[in-house]
Amino acid sequence: MACPYFIPTEKFAEGEWLHPTRLPLGAGWRGLCTAGCYQQIVPSDEELRRFCNLGYATGCQRLPAQRRSDAVRFSIARDREDRIEMCYVFESAYRPGGHGVLEYDAVAGCWAVAHPDPRVQTMAACYLQSYLERRQSGQTRCARSGQAPSKA
Repeated sequence: MACPYFIPTEKFAEGEWLHPTRLPLGAGWRGLCTAGCYQQIVPSDEELRRFCNLGYATGCQRLPAQRRSDAVRFSIARDREDRIEMCYVFESAYRPGGHGVLEYDAVAGCWAVAHPDPRVQTMAACYLQSYLERRQSGQTRCARSGQAPSKA
């Protein structure tokens, strides 16, 4: 569940997370904070580790008191040869606060159904990138065939 005000820009490999593939965007990310009146602020490494990549950032000084959600979560719903369907859920006070489905056209290499909020769409693209990297390296279950990938 990444912070809904976070715009990831590049992987943050040296973030010292115990299990980086379990992070909400499938890896740690550096990026920009767009919370409140703070437009395009570059968070510190500590803020990235504690707040931006995890959501529910109540300790973050920039988080607006009135907000639509506390976090956004992504998951792959279906992975087919031609299309990948991704679900997203906004959470507010640990409860669902909105949801939807995004679709990536794997043949054309573009989003068939994108999110209107560029922050959420950027997070979705980062989540998809992390998913595809894990899938290619055999670290994720192959949803297409329903079988676990072979270990080479």
